[in-house]
Amino acid sequence: MKKTPDADHVDRILAQWRQERPDLDVEPMGIMGRLHRLATHLGREVEAVLLQHGLSSSAFDVLATLRRAGKPYRLSPGELLAMTMVSSGTMTNRIDQLEKAGFVERIANAEDRRSVLIALTDKGLSTVEDAVTAHVANQHRLLAAIGEKDKAEFNRLLKTFLAGIE
Repeated sequence: MKKTPDADHVDRILAQWRQERPDLDVEPMGIMGRLHRLATHLGREVEAVLLQHGLSSSAFDVLATLRRAGKPYRLSPGELLAMTMVSSGTMTNRIDQLEKAGFVERIANAEDRRSVLIALTDKGLSTVEDAVTAHVANQHRLLAAIGEKDKAEFNRLLKTFLAGIE
């Protein structure tokens, strides 16, 4: 069984607030503070691995979305928008940058000549394959301190929390 860590930075902040404002229940501040700190640390770790493959997290998001769509690894810009939850202007910029880098190409939509599809190039497919393999290995490394049973419970709690907000 893993030992619970000693007091952390968040505990010290909470202790200060309890001293200064004993009338406030600051327990949620601890949860939110730890989630924020985790997101910051995890974001840095994820970005570092993706940069080793020449990708930002936003570029990886688009390439991974195309990859997980399955063969022939192409989607309409609207489908990409729906799956990545960014604005159309942001998506256009991402596609432009990925096209310049040779990771994607715009191809005519055979079902609707007025529109295009965004498709992975061979370079894009190769890059995202390598990147997603490293990304998943990195995720396993980052979660290694948590036991399997705790991971399942943590995931369940996060899912419940997210559902309550979304």
